[in-house]
Amino acid sequence: MRWMEFFYAADCRIFQLINRHFDRKYLNLFFRTITNLGGVYFSIATALILIAFSTNEMKVTAFSSTLALSISHIPVQLCKLAFPRKRPYLLISNTRFPENPLTDHSFPSGHTTAIFSMVLPFIIFAPFLSFALIPLAIGVGISRIYLGLHYPSDVLAGAVLGSCMGLSCFSWLA
Repeated sequence: MRWMEFFYAADCRIFQLINRHFDRKYLNLFFRTITNLGGVYFSIATALILIAFSTNEMKVTAFSSTLALSISHIPVQLCKLAFPRKRPYLLISNTRFPENPLTDHSFPSGHTTAIFSMVLPFIIFAPFLSFALIPLAIGVGISRIYLGLHYPSDVLAGAVLGSCMGLSCFSWLA
């Protein structure tokens, strides 16, 4: 049990190191914008646009990305039920967070899961895209911490879950 306490304390320290910059104007603009890339509206719209306008092999990649996005939310919701972890802004004093924050459970990060599930098929299909897509996905994950909505371990779990779904769907369809 002692290692769990150590892990949680480290998780909180990393969270606070990132979240303490919340009041910086340009960081706020950046992170409040990039976080939406993992949100439901943007991710679904992007997936459908990619399917509609892709051709041949790229269409298969776009479809595997969309399938991964769709399927990945099942384990996210199951984890949120199985591990009802309260969001950090509810437990850690001096946490800065936006108005009207999310109220469901925090583990794992759904935004991070979504973005990683979407980008991984494209990274596998065209590895040169990794130079843009990996920083984009990591940025979404960091934004969730910056905005006070997730612990780093929530984001890490979302990245792993999304990556596994993206890889699985691409392997299955390609």
